[in-house]
Amino acid sequence: MSTPQPTPLGLAPSFGFGDRIGLATPGHIAAARRAGGGIAPMFAQQSIREMTRTNRTPPGVMEDAMNACRAAGWSQPHGADADHLKTPADVSVTAEAGFTFFTIDPSGIVDQQADDYSEARVRELFTEAAGAAPWVNGYRGKTVKLPTGSTIVFDEPALLKAAVKYGRAIEAAVSLATTIRQVQQAAGRDYEIELSVDETEQPTTLAEHYIVADQCLQSGMKLVSLAPRFIGELEKGVDYIGDVQALETSLRDHAAIAHVLGPYKLSLHSGSDKLSMYPALARATGGMFHVKTAGTSYLEALRVAAQEEPELFRELCVFSRTRYDADRATYHVHATLDAVPPPEHLKSDLELQECYLGRWETTPQGDGFTQAGRQILHCTFGSVLTDKRLGPALRACLVEHPAVYEEVLAVHFEKHLSALRAGM
Repeated sequence: MSTPQPTPLGLAPSFGFGDRIGLATPGHIAAARRAGGGIAPMFAQQSIREMTRTNRTPPGVMEDAMNACRAAGWSQPHGADADHLKTPADVSVTAEAGFTFFTIDPSGIVDQQADDYSEARVRELFTEAAGAAPWVNGYRGKTVKLPTGSTIVFDEPALLKAAVKYGRAIEAAVSLATTIRQVQQAAGRDYEIELSVDETEQPTTLAEHYIVADQCLQSGMKLVSLAPRFIGELEKGVDYIGDVQALETSLRDHAAIAHVLGPYKLSLHSGSDKLSMYPALARATGGMFHVKTAGTSYLEALRVAAQEEPELFRELCVFSRTRYDADRATYHVHATLDAVPPPEHLKSDLELQECYLGRWETTPQGDGFTQAGRQILHCTFGSVLTDKRLGPALRACLVEHPAVYEEVLAVHFEKHLSALRAGM
């Protein structure tokens, strides 16, 4: 049976496997098969930012994923995520490569300080930017009762803050969605859109979620999933930090908005290793979710190096520490260099691996990895992979030990997928 090309997956539960090196798809396929189906995979997934940092291209990302699918005899539907798109040029190059799931990211023009402004400052900024939010009067005085029992009140402070925070971002998202529609229709290709509003310091309120999604849908955007900024902390490389029970209550409200307005899926970004919250996400959404991972496959590549070439892994840890303070700037992480001993203080190879990659252990929040060392390695992937010596050395290690890489990925992601299935 031939391997199908990527297609839109619609409202089916889905899971994005990021592959920053181009060698991880065999392990992703093995995990999907072991988990027993029920969650549609996206094997080709990479953001423009990640491609820039790793010197990869959209055609290259697609080719690596498709070659692995053909070699493994994958015959089930799968998607392809062109992640964190910001410009028409981003759309053009990813559409031409065959991506079908377009993640719009207007975070660069979201006013990140809006939650901290005084009422007077919000009103001042609203006056200056009112043209970007002509929709305000349409919500003024409105209330929405959700099926969960919660009520969204669109009062004056909430509306003005939403306009200041998201007005220009909504405009940009609608404009980019129009470009995606035009490009795909001209080529006769189907597509679907995800909107990312998760990269903010403060959680997305119910009113903000409702307004953003409603305005996008009214514009005709083919919205299949939306990624709010959830409560708690969703940091790279570690489990969810926060009250999972409170999160599930919040997720139900966000899922209710998605059902009332769409329906569309709720999307979890920074989804790697958030096992304690996966069942809650699946339950709250009734299985209408998308989870996006990326860096955790890179960390598992480093685990192969730690097992097969420990001296290379030690060198990678030393180098990553030199790059961490600069590379962490675009990530939400709490780890500091002081939180992890320098590699030279860890004489045992096993101790070094456990310190920087973590052991699978039970915590008060659930099973998962919690070590700060993972964040140091996670954030510095671009510096490692583009280093003239370390990048090729790591890739050579993976090429020499493909079965090991496939197995560690299969074990790792089976945990992710099984935790999600537990809530379905």
